Amino acid sequence: MKDEHFLSQEEIDALLKGAGTSPDEGSKTAGEGPDLTEEEKDALGEIGNIAMGAAATALSEILGRRVTITSPHVWVTTKEELLRSFTVPYLIVSVSYTEGLEGTSLLVVKVEDASVVADLMMGGEGKRSDTLGEIEISAVAEAMNQMMGAAATSLADIYHRTVGIAPPQVRIFSKEGEATTDDLGVEDPIAVISFRMTIEDLLDTEIMRVLSVGTAKEEASLLWQGVYGEGGEKKEELSPQESFPAEEAAATAAPAFAPTSPSLDVDRSRLELILDIPLKVSVVLGRTRRPIKEILSLGPGSILELDALVDEPVEILVNGVLVARGEVVVVEENFGVRITSIVTPQERLRYLARPRER
Repeated sequence: MKDEHFLSQEEIDALLKGAGTSPDEGSKTAGEGPDLTEEEKDALGEIGNIAMGAAATALSEILGRRVTITSPHVWVTTKEELLRSFTVPYLIVSVSYTEGLEGTSLLVVKVEDASVVADLMMGGEGKRSDTLGEIEISAVAEAMNQMMGAAATSLADIYHRTVGIAPPQVRIFSKEGEATTDDLGVEDPIAVISFRMTIEDLLDTEIMRVLSVGTAKEEASLLWQGVYGEGGEKKEELSPQESFPAEEAAATAAPAFAPTSPSLDVDRSRLELILDIPLKVSVVLGRTRRPIKEILSLGPGSILELDALVDEPVEILVNGVLVARGEVVVVEENFGVRITSIVTPQERLRYLARPRER
């Protein structure tokens, strides 16, 4: 038989390293090992500050509320240990990279905390609930989509490459033991980057970004390449004091608050990282459904009648999400759109929840 009942040297080192710590710290340290160096953890913390700062800014603008996050805590553990630390019910938002990076990132949020975000998205006052209906799940998915989209664009600027993500997938787990290690969708060992996030006086919670150690190492290497050149060699240790305030990174919608502290200036500089990222803007004149035989019979001169009236506003989509409505105008020799209204969060949710054309 293999020596599966004996502790490896790495496990012994981890246990010795965890001696004398608090129970909470010990549970995190015991899962650690030589998988990430301290420099790599520092780099992941810097990446988390920028990415989640942009994500919190996006959430602040959606909700019209002040959103703040603290500096992250980074540790290495296993999927099994992490699952045991979750309090049900909770939801896992998985975001797969489609370009620029490999692997999957996860966000883990308590259902009760997610319900506050969902209620605010629907125009409420942040009411708490221990359950989420279909419309609330759509609201959370939309919030996470905007947050992770903002995080991805900030990563693209850091790494000097395009970073694409697939639409987030939201899954809810309501019972102990319901989730398995396969549900996390990342390989052991895993790197966990946790943040404390607050939304004014309505929410004070911890959110986690979970990724494989392989993806974490890749992100740290890409950061060093961006800072120190192609070689990516780190010439001096990164320190939180040299880059971002250690206390907290506050993310606030710019029009709502005047500058009151240096932390807000940092947030605006983070926001500026994503201002030059191109977004796909589409204008939808109308839609219709037709049988296959009619589609096959189309030819030059055929006319398709759309389900939109002549004077009805057209829809303006940004990255496939409805953001505004307007009217078609002519600008010199080109068509253009004059925006007449910006959609509310409630309208956006109705758009996301409606049946898709197939």
